[in-house]
Amino acid sequence: MQNENPYNYMFEDDEAVNYREKFEKYAYNWKWFFIGIIISAIGASAYLKFIPKQYTVTTTILVNDENSKGLPSVLSASEDLGLTTFGITTVDNEIGMLKSFSLMESVVKKLGTNITFYEKGIFVNRELYKNDVPFKINFSLKDSLVYSKDTIFSIQALSPTQFVLKNGRGTASKVYLFGENVQTDFGNITVTPTVLKNVRKDEEIVVKVVPLENIVEDLRKDIEVKVLYKKSSLIQLTLKAPIKVKSQDILNNLVQQYNKDVVADKEFIGKRNNIFINERLELIKNELSNVDQGVENFKKNNQLTDIDSESSLILASNAELEKKIVDLNTQVRVAEYVTDYVNKNNEQIIPSNLGLSDDAVSTNSARYNELLMERNRILKSSSKKNPVIINLDEQLQQLRTSISHGLQNLKASLNIALNNTKREEDKVFSRIYSAPKQERQFKEFQRQQQIIETLYLFLLQKREENAISLAVTTPNAKIIDFADGSSRPASPKLILVIITALSLGLLLPFIALYIKFFFDNKVQSIKDIESVIKAPIIGEIPKMVTGNKIGIHDNNNEGISESFRMLRTNINFMLSKIKGRAKIIFIMSTTVGEGKTFTTLNLASVIALSNKKVLLIGGDIRKSNRNEYLNQNIGNGLSDFLMDNSLKVSGVVEPSLEGNYDILNSGTVPPNPSELLMNGRFDEIFDYAKDNYDYVVVDTAPVKMVTDALLLSHHADLCLYIIRFNNLDKRLLEIPKKMFNEKRLPNMAILINGVDLKRGYGYGQSYGYGKSISKTNWWKKIIAG
Repeated sequence: MQNENPYNYMFEDDEAVNYREKFEKYAYNWKWFFIGIIISAIGASAYLKFIPKQYTVTTTILVNDENSKGLPSVLSASEDLGLTTFGITTVDNEIGMLKSFSLMESVVKKLGTNITFYEKGIFVNRELYKNDVPFKINFSLKDSLVYSKDTIFSIQALSPTQFVLKNGRGTASKVYLFGENVQTDFGNITVTPTVLKNVRKDEEIVVKVVPLENIVEDLRKDIEVKVLYKKSSLIQLTLKAPIKVKSQDILNNLVQQYNKDVVADKEFIGKRNNIFINERLELIKNELSNVDQGVENFKKNNQLTDIDSESSLILASNAELEKKIVDLNTQVRVAEYVTDYVNKNNEQIIPSNLGLSDDAVSTNSARYNELLMERNRILKSSSKKNPVIINLDEQLQQLRTSISHGLQNLKASLNIALNNTKREEDKVFSRIYSAPKQERQFKEFQRQQQIIETLYLFLLQKREENAISLAVTTPNAKIIDFADGSSRPASPKLILVIITALSLGLLLPFIALYIKFFFDNKVQSIKDIESVIKAPIIGEIPKMVTGNKIGIHDNNNEGISESFRMLRTNINFMLSKIKGRAKIIFIMSTTVGEGKTFTTLNLASVIALSNKKVLLIGGDIRKSNRNEYLNQNIGNGLSDFLMDNSLKVSGVVEPSLEGNYDILNSGTVPPNPSELLMNGRFDEIFDYAKDNYDYVVVDTAPVKMVTDALLLSHHADLCLYIIRFNNLDKRLLEIPKKMFNEKRLPNMAILINGVDLKRGYGYGQSYGYGKSISKTNWWKKIIAG
């Protein structure tokens, strides 16, 4: 019996972590989660009601991206002239300009947003804007002084014509008239109603003046400027604020001021360019006139009209002269060749048709050749003495002489012509040699003329471009979407607030319970016991929330009664082998407060209901518990019997008025309880009880406190060791573990007390036996538990 638990074998194969059990631990405290949800719902409602709603307003513009379209004409002219140092602008530069302090400052000054108006409320003030503002305030100070003020005051209308001024602490001044000059600590002001019929009596308007620098910095942080799409020139400006119309005005004015500044810059550059171009044009015009006059004088002095044309003619003449010289040299050489041939070959044919320019030589040569051929033909049939031959020889000799003279004359004429041609060639060469110098000098004049003329034309072109650009100067940003936003607030978002509130309502109780469970070292479940002690668990007693000590009555089927009836059955099963005498049961625990007395009373009652004779012995003589057992006056008890040898057992046993069993009260608290328990008198009590009762239930002292129970434990047939949930420290489980392992307690079994039926630890609720738990208000239970 000591090594097995027949009633809990079903839990042996459970997993190490029982998530259902963990869930039930938190589900049991559902009321805390319910309270957390209720509180978070109230907090969410207050948050949604009092936190100002934020509306998101956006505007989209297309900037002139100079990377893809080039500089505007005005800036282009300046770049070409070297007057500006503008680089290629990028979208990032435009974003920087849109978020610049000076641009934001211009917007704030124009809209006057450094002065804000609020309608005073009970918890929060509601901001007013434009037509909602009932008053208009004019400051007598200069703008520079107004922009540096940091103050708060309120205006309360008393009537359509009168008002009272209050400072930041709510102290009211005297009554003023609308339109009256009012002297204040922050300067003179004049308050006038915007629309007279909008002035409501006793309405208080809070006016907040913030330094311009602060409001500009806040605006720069609040406005988000980003590129809408990658590699595009579309820029989106976003502003989140409580008033949608105000955000629209700020963004629209920001874009307008941005374009206005860009146009002003372009116009300034254009006008400066125009002045510069006109000045340079006047200077270059004079320089161009001087250069033109120099070219004219150079042509006159060198008798030039067109150097290129004249150079072409000279080169052509030189080519003709060179060709003529070649021809003449050829004629001379041919004449020399023919003369030499004629002189060396007397009877040979003289070459003709050689291109000689002398017709007489050519004619004589042809005649000579004919006569020579005729002579040679006749000579074949006659001798040289033939008169015809002789006559022909004479004619041939005369023709040879004429040819020789003709060739000499031809050579002389050709040499003369050749010399004349060479002289002409020398003249042409001299003119060719002088042409490059003239051409170089002329080209210097011409180059200077072209440079000045090109610059002059360039400036004329730029002046026209500049004039056109000034006439049609366009803004740098094109508005794609004007400032607008959804009528639904961007924050707080209802769904997000609800989810957050619900999450916090569940999370905070969960964290609190987790911390509680984490630091709770009390025994909370059967597994806490089974993991340390291997003793059998004989029963489970539900938690009792009423003040009654005894919950066992006839025909009572509540959870307490059924649990004790189940315990009675298990005890009978474990003590079934004991026959013919009383069965002695010790009720034991580690510390006080485990429910020994409660268990002893109800166990005695439930056994007595089965028509058994039961004796309840108050074994803890260190504490007088006579009033805990009975609401009656009884005499001597156990300690009195142990001290007085004259007393009989039957004389100290009293019947119980609340149950059908007898009681041996603990009696008077003695000075030496341990010695009394060891004097042997206790054996007489057990001997008497065994003969006169069926069951003896002994309520013992706590094991951890004293050794009284261990001194008497050898009399026990069954030791019920009570462990109460949420009471015993887990570390103290080592005491019953040691008792069981060392077998210091006979037939030891664990009885669990304080089981919460709602957590599913007990049996009663499953069968409808949960009525023992009173219907006390749940919040009282929470406070009590």
